[in-house]
Amino acid sequence: MSQSYEKVALIGLGLIASSMFWAMKRGGLVGEVRGYARSGETRDTAREIGLCDVVCDSVAEAVKDADLVVLCVPVGAMGAVAAEIAPHLKAGATVSDVGSVKKAVIDAVGPHLPENVYFIAAHPLAGTEHSGPRSGFAELFDNRYTLLVPAEGTPLEAVAALRDLWEGMGAKVEEMDAEHHDLVLGVTSHAPHLIAYTMVGVADDLRRVTDSEVIKYSAAGFRDFTRIAASDPTMWRDVFLNNKEATLEILGRFTEELFALQRAIRTGDGEMLHAYFTRTRAIRRGIIEAGQDTDAPDFGRVKKEPSKS
Repeated sequence: MSQSYEKVALIGLGLIASSMFWAMKRGGLVGEVRGYARSGETRDTAREIGLCDVVCDSVAEAVKDADLVVLCVPVGAMGAVAAEIAPHLKAGATVSDVGSVKKAVIDAVGPHLPENVYFIAAHPLAGTEHSGPRSGFAELFDNRYTLLVPAEGTPLEAVAALRDLWEGMGAKVEEMDAEHHDLVLGVTSHAPHLIAYTMVGVADDLRRVTDSEVIKYSAAGFRDFTRIAASDPTMWRDVFLNNKEATLEILGRFTEELFALQRAIRTGDGEMLHAYFTRTRAIRRGIIEAGQDTDAPDFGRVKKEPSKS
């Protein structure tokens, strides 16, 4: 595959940026990758593990002459970072991001960028509960979707180049408008995270009463909640504050569904419960059939290597 960009700058060096670097290098997709993180400790770690070809001590140095700059910082920091890099961007460069919210990011970043720089908001729908420069790996985006939200008037060739890069990193790429993105992600990611945080918070209250039995006897359902609730707290705080409208709409619907289930349990309406659970199983089957998860039951067990005897 031909290289989409000669010089790329990654601003913020956590899970997504580090995975992007390893995926770009795996596919030989770009020339030089420069990285910058606000924390000196993070920059030192990046240098130690060989994350980025050059780790810069200033954001200006990182973005200088870059063909593509990717903002891999929490959603709430996007505007400030855009203002900081704006004077140092070269004409014709593309700026993108990896934030979980799109409308707020576009509103925060767009006004700071020069007219001769193109902003193409993006969101890779991939992640783990881990964070930091050591958490990335080249396969993170394989067979996962990345959504692009180009600003109106963005040249087609600029969008095509970013699409090529993400596809080269293993992702399936689709375009979507910002409001629709925020509503869809509110359903598929934001509300589930909030529910997971709530459930684990309730269990923590219970744990104080039951002397840690909640932890000792965790079944798969609760373990799944704890995995989601272990995600980066700064990132998720910013997601909810910046996707307020969609999240509140979905939580309202969730509350209505919860009341309906409460009523069914209280009145012994087994038919309603069975029909409801049958309908929701179909969603799980659809996710597996779309290749976005596997039905392999590992239940958190470490897989043993097969014996060579």
